[in-house]
Amino acid sequence: MKNKKYITNNDLIPNSQHIGRLILQLQRLERNPRTFGKAGTLTPSEIHAVDAIGEDGNVLMSQIAERLGITKGAITQIISRLEKKEIVFRTSHPEDSRAVLISLTEKGVVAFRAHMELHQNFYQKLSKQLNADEIAIFEKCIKIFSSLLDEVDD
Repeated sequence: MKNKKYITNNDLIPNSQHIGRLILQLQRLERNPRTFGKAGTLTPSEIHAVDAIGEDGNVLMSQIAERLGITKGAITQIISRLEKKEIVFRTSHPEDSRAVLISLTEKGVVAFRAHMELHQNFYQKLSKQLNADEIAIFEKCIKIFSSLLDEVDD
């Protein structure tokens, strides 16, 4: 480290620039809308909501908000946008008249399946690059990295 005025992340952790680059790529992905087949273009927050609904079927708004880690106000706005795009619809809860259930329309199911296909394609490409043991290590690293990010967020 001769003639350096400061210590960089790469001095502390060799190859740390890869982590920084990954974070920047993820941020970019989370900003850009994507087209999900005939369902059209959806923002990342919209497709994450579609995913949460598609996994569980008829879902309360509060359950979607909790699963995504966002406020009820935020999920209400997302659901309103998805309703306008004819991706979801609301129905009254059969046992609690104050509660509203959110479900996917046929167009919403198309979006959900297209999103699942996107994930499947990613994992297929990953499995061509890594063997089963390497994937297990990769998953462990992601879990640790995610936990560390949760600590930073607190």
